Amino acid sequence: MSDSRLLDMLLSRPGEYISGEEISRKLSISRTAVWKQINKLREEGYEFEAVSRKGYRLVSKPEKLEYSTLLQAFSTVSFGRTLKLMDVTTSTQEEVRLLAEHGASEGALVIAEEQTIGRGRQGRKWHSPAGKGIWMSLLLRPQLPLSAAPQLTLLTAVAVCRAVRAVTGIGVGIKWPNDLLVRGRKICGILLESVGEDEMIRYCIAGIGIDANLEPDDLPPELASIATSLQIESGRKVDRAVLIGAVMTEMEKLYGLYMEEGFAPIGHLWEALSVTTGQHITVKTAQGEVSGRAVGLEERGGLLVMQEDDSLTTIFSGEVHFDGCNP
Repeated sequence: MSDSRLLDMLLSRPGEYISGEEISRKLSISRTAVWKQINKLREEGYEFEAVSRKGYRLVSKPEKLEYSTLLQAFSTVSFGRTLKLMDVTTSTQEEVRLLAEHGASEGALVIAEEQTIGRGRQGRKWHSPAGKGIWMSLLLRPQLPLSAAPQLTLLTAVAVCRAVRAVTGIGVGIKWPNDLLVRGRKICGILLESVGEDEMIRYCIAGIGIDANLEPDDLPPELASIATSLQIESGRKVDRAVLIGAVMTEMEKLYGLYMEEGFAPIGHLWEALSVTTGQHITVKTAQGEVSGRAVGLEERGGLLVMQEDDSLTTIFSGEVHFDGCNP
């Protein structure tokens, strides 16, 4: 975390430039230390103007999520009603895992302003800057066999996609199984982790990372060409509390539908939002590569791929790459 004394000094003199020399003298730290602290504050969502011979001026503060505002945004019965809101954590997945092992009820939700070790699928690091996105994990306790867990991944993708479309109007689509894309660029990642016992699910943790209000400068170079944000796409900031409330509403509704009627209605909703169906793709699986045209989902949630010899292959796990242009 940044030095609170520096932040207090800048907040006490709104609109003013404070020289690095003055900050250095008053806080008894070096000019290099001042620069490092300013950069740390930038990482936490504070914005500054730095002018030679004038110093630093605080331009804006991060908009932090508030507990009361979030609860007002929820229209759910149980999802999100047990809420833990954190400034920073290593991973919201780990926070929910600890809650689950201590008996937390279904629907418990952890939201962090910043993750230092956010995780994506296949062990990838998830970029989670402070105050700019929605980094959260939800606890589910379905009485289902472990083999049903991939269906919950698809359900989560549908819920988030519907919520984002409703709140922002952006034409988000789903890349199999659960990445959300806009113009071929990733805007949301979903990670569903299950803990089982005797072939049954003890609990699942649905991790959701939405690039809400990231600006182009917030994306590291390696992500600049493959990721985007709701703000970049729409030109305006999204109210994160409203979007979180919408996601919880969709999750609770679709989860209830799934538990009553099975996967079929979820599968139909997924296909309606898919940007994968109809595309020529290559899927990297543990058994090798499969290429062909994605034709939809089979009844368990696997991706059906029509290969060049007109044979149908079902993919349950793998990394999809679009052949040619992204949709």
